[in-house]
Amino acid sequence: MAMPKWERKARIFLCVFGLFLSVYALHVELSRERNPEYRAMCDLGESVSCSKVFTSRWGRGFGLVQFFVAKDSLLNQPNSVLGLIFYTLQMGLGLSLTKKAAMFLVFASWVSVAGSLYLASILAFVLGDFCLVCVSTYVVNFALLFTNLRRRTAIEGTKEKAG
Repeated sequence: MAMPKWERKARIFLCVFGLFLSVYALHVELSRERNPEYRAMCDLGESVSCSKVFTSRWGRGFGLVQFFVAKDSLLNQPNSVLGLIFYTLQMGLGLSLTKKAAMFLVFASWVSVAGSLYLASILAFVLGDFCLVCVSTYVVNFALLFTNLRRRTAIEGTKEKAG
């Protein structure tokens, strides 16, 4: 079964870019925790500050996990760690051409888009901030959803022709 050539290239680009953004976000958060005076490259002004966002309560466990476990619990990870897991799974499962893998990729993408919409609303309406790294991550998540929907359609079409 052959997938369109653009799909593999797009997935690799999006996942590598998402991994880069997640690693950078984690670096900024850890640097800011060690040194409160740390100024990240993405801190361009008072209302354009990624480190302000990453170190807010919504920067860990979407600001929700702390209601169920201790704030410093192992389960309350930075959102960037969740991003590292998500983009690694997207890249790894993208190697499989099974219908189950395609369905999981789509499901995971819908979850990431829901999370992106939630965090974007927090960014805009609660924090009143613009985070270039965050918005870039949202764009990557929407693009992965589009890529995964196209993949699922192609796989289902191929299976129907074969069956």
